[in-house]
Amino acid sequence: MQIRNVKIYHEDKGFVTGDISMRNGVIAACAAGEPFIDGTGLYAIPGLTDIHFHGCVGYDFCDGTGEAIAHMAEYQEKNGITTICPATMTLGEPDLSNICSAAAAYKNNKGAILCGLNMEGPFLSLQKKGAQNGAWIRKPDAELFRRLQTKAGGLCRLVSLAPEEEGALSFISELKDDVIISLAHTTADYHTAMEAFRLGARHVTHLYNAMPPFAHREPGVVGAALDTQNCNVELICDGVHVHPSVVRATFRMFGEDRIILISDSMRAAGMPDGQYTLGGQDVMVRGNAATLCADGALAGSVTNLMDCMKNAVQQMGIPLETAVKCAAVNPAKAIGIYDQYGSIEPGKAANIVLLNEQLEIEAVFLRGKRR
Repeated sequence: MQIRNVKIYHEDKGFVTGDISMRNGVIAACAAGEPFIDGTGLYAIPGLTDIHFHGCVGYDFCDGTGEAIAHMAEYQEKNGITTICPATMTLGEPDLSNICSAAAAYKNNKGAILCGLNMEGPFLSLQKKGAQNGAWIRKPDAELFRRLQTKAGGLCRLVSLAPEEEGALSFISELKDDVIISLAHTTADYHTAMEAFRLGARHVTHLYNAMPPFAHREPGVVGAALDTQNCNVELICDGVHVHPSVVRATFRMFGEDRIILISDSMRAAGMPDGQYTLGGQDVMVRGNAATLCADGALAGSVTNLMDCMKNAVQQMGIPLETAVKCAAVNPAKAIGIYDQYGSIEPGKAANIVLLNEQLEIEAVFLRGKRR
């Protein structure tokens, strides 16, 4: 199968008009005589990778079932997100073990491809818990993480922690070569965050949210991340979590190579307004905002990653090629799957999304098959 005369995204050249061939589920060299579709006027981008979302269409990763993962994977695929790394919430070890076991047992028979999991909590700050359940927050514990990683069959790609908490710095030193350590839900000042990065942390969970603000005398985690060149930062472009002006400023500060767009979506994504749950807590959804019923704290988003990417372009002024890089290339590189996913290159999985000029999805190809 070929897609002809389509504007193909290239990481180093932006969009270049050409042809794409897909054989046996991978990108291949073009050959004469293959069936084709006309891609005139369309953009071809790599399938997106969401490395931080909790749920969608009424399901949550913390449901801890293959059924939940399958329903989420189908929704993500339909929306052009072809590889996923869903996130846990702050829960007790039995629940986290069950979630990890469900991920390890998942067969990837349909929908977006499960490429890992993101352990957000329980090693967080109570003062900056946001929508996390404070009852289950605990000090960083390397042995607990190892037990959960064993249950997950090694699928845990990221783990979040608050570096100011007791035991956090030794946790980083001990596990920095085994998993991506991300600073999150933290009261850390600049110097504490810099020490965490020096010891091996190299990621920040949903930049600006659940951390001290970036201030001229107290730059905090944001300033420390900016000063650490090998540190990636997550950014939610749902129009609720981060103001468009700050999104633009963040791209100017960090550049397109270090920003990873995420959705941080919860189970209400793709669902009508109403009451839902997140991590066992009641959440009210009105429009594109989800808040805890108990205290009004933001409780994730209800916007999928493709729509976040479109928001970045259409509402926040980010160039399309930059937004694609931050939603497809950078996340795949960050979690170590870029050898198979994240770009349209020969030998890689034929996960391709065709967009029209309005950035609406015209077609999704997963492993070379039109969905």
